[in-house]
Amino acid sequence: MIALYVVIGVLVVLLILVVLNFNSLVRLRNQTQNAWSQIDVQLKRRHDLIPNLVETAKGYMAHERETLEAVTNARNLAQGAIGKGIDAQAKAEGELGGALSRLLAVAENYPDLKANQNFLALQEELTSTENKIAFSRQFYNDSILRYNNKIQMFPSSVIAAMTGFKAGEFFEIEVGTEREAPKVSFA
Repeated sequence: MIALYVVIGVLVVLLILVVLNFNSLVRLRNQTQNAWSQIDVQLKRRHDLIPNLVETAKGYMAHERETLEAVTNARNLAQGAIGKGIDAQAKAEGELGGALSRLLAVAENYPDLKANQNFLALQEELTSTENKIAFSRQFYNDSILRYNNKIQMFPSSVIAAMTGFKAGEFFEIEVGTEREAPKVSFA
């Protein structure tokens, strides 16, 4: 009779461990999805700010049409990449970031534009948004790291394999120029 209680006790403990590991995997998966959603929120904010920034700059930078069009085209590509996977969206957002950097660098050559309160406010909002995007990307990658570690470590790796949990993708920069240090010139 005691042997039966021991077997039942061991089975209950194993069942509890399986349930706890499974719930932990679900929590981490949901946390990574939430982290990606936070990136999306900031990217949406960026996409909403860009048309206002471009329109404000247009009046001052009429002959810099190519730069303004590049920002607009990059924004459209980034919006088109939404829902096409992390890699596609990361690449498109990297190109948008590069176009925005070029726009802000060109804007430095226009004293009237730099003094325009609307442009300054939009530039500050965009800078703030870029910082939030960077933080959200870091948080997402940290969440993916915890999730992937949990999936790949024993005993939760067994439960993950049995229940179909898959490793998540890190948010990585695809555009090589974004890895380079920006060139600053005061000439």
